[in-house]
Amino acid sequence: MFYHFNRLLVAPRPRAAAAPWAAALALLLLAGCAVGPDYQRPAALADASAPAFKESAAWKPAQPGQADSQQAWWAVFQDATLNQLLEQAMQSSQTLAQAQAQYRQALALVPAAQAANLPTLGLSASAGRGESFTQGVSTLGNSHAWSLQAGWEPDFWGRVSRSVELAGAAAQASADDFAAARLTLQATLVNDYLQLRMLDRQSDLYARTVDGYTKALHITQAQLRLGVASQTDVELANATLAAAQAQAQDVLLSRAQLEHAIAVLSGKLPAQFAIARLAADASLPQLPSVPGLMPSELLERRPDIAAAERRVAQANANIGVVKAAWFPNLTLSAAYGNAGPLLDNWFYTPYEAWAVGGTLAASLFDGGLRSAQNDQAKAAFDAAAAAYRQTVLNGFQEVEDNLSALAQLQHELEFQGAALQSARVAERATLSQYRAGTAPYTAVVSVQATSLNTERALLQLQGRLYAASVTLVKALGGGWKASL
Repeated sequence: MFYHFNRLLVAPRPRAAAAPWAAALALLLLAGCAVGPDYQRPAALADASAPAFKESAAWKPAQPGQADSQQAWWAVFQDATLNQLLEQAMQSSQTLAQAQAQYRQALALVPAAQAANLPTLGLSASAGRGESFTQGVSTLGNSHAWSLQAGWEPDFWGRVSRSVELAGAAAQASADDFAAARLTLQATLVNDYLQLRMLDRQSDLYARTVDGYTKALHITQAQLRLGVASQTDVELANATLAAAQAQAQDVLLSRAQLEHAIAVLSGKLPAQFAIARLAADASLPQLPSVPGLMPSELLERRPDIAAAERRVAQANANIGVVKAAWFPNLTLSAAYGNAGPLLDNWFYTPYEAWAVGGTLAASLFDGGLRSAQNDQAKAAFDAAAAAYRQTVLNGFQEVEDNLSALAQLQHELEFQGAALQSARVAERATLSQYRAGTAPYTAVVSVQATSLNTERALLQLQGRLYAASVTLVKALGGGWKASL
């Protein structure tokens, strides 16, 4: 049920117009009074008393700040090919193009919401020719009409200002989503490239292994001809060699698939893209060391945390938009025009007409609709606040996990390196014993398998270290140092 108040004034006397305009002026004094709660950022954590991260005493809890993933953080790996790939991906990635278009779409909603603060102006015109009959008399003539209309709805209760606030927060959240998509693309490409380089090293390992197994097979065949080895030893050597060759092919398959993934991330067809293999004597990308002191501001630049916080602000502004529906709306209007016969008197003074007025509308009964919408808006705010806190918790967990992974994997790498040295010594010694006839070939096969598995595990550990480094950089919002 709506109550409408409309007063139309046509050529009024000055004193007659004073009363309604005085009332309108009084209402204008209420403009700018926005209903709904003013936004206050919710606490990031339910228990913010923890002074530091568990895995690094130099850390402290942080609040979200402006998202930043534009820096070339991958430069810490000191690899020219990687730098070139990232530059191509930033320019050609369709994933980024989609995220950027979504951001522009959200950004365009801000001026659309702001437009409600301004008056509207319209123009209409018409002309015609017609015939009428009155008491048997036919009259043929022309007619014209035009009018200029203006309307404005003052934002007394802050519905428009809250709508602008909502659209602004949504645009900021979309900008952070774009930054998060960019950072995710960067981290994925960097990790894929580093794992591809580790597969290059595994290919080198299998090339050396196949060469060594081939030599061992020749030794076994020679021993067979001398009568000091059996055909079983030869077949066992053949089986060991074939198994290594099959594993080498599997490494090539994994490398090809990673190369295809990097091509797509770079916005290119896999058939038009290739990454040259790393030479056996070339250095691997530099593994960045974790600094002893990492400021908490790095966590503040996580785009997903910033986006979650902006969505809380968006939900808060929506509460004000919903609450404004409880209050009446006033629309002020004015019109001026000319209407009359003939087509050459469009501005003839006797045909002029003008009008000013206002419409006041309020809902008296809606069956509980506004109450339900208000409860819905508050629940949406609580959900956004909880999602924000969970995003912060997830961010802290990612940092903790990868700080721990870097520390533990580094120790594991040292132990694995020592194991590899021992495995190589044992392999050389057992092979010498086999040549001398003091060890069976099964012992040779066993130590060869141990040496291969140990070195492959070492390379896999290095790949996990690279992955943990990339994930930690991503967890920190895209960089090791705030000065970047």
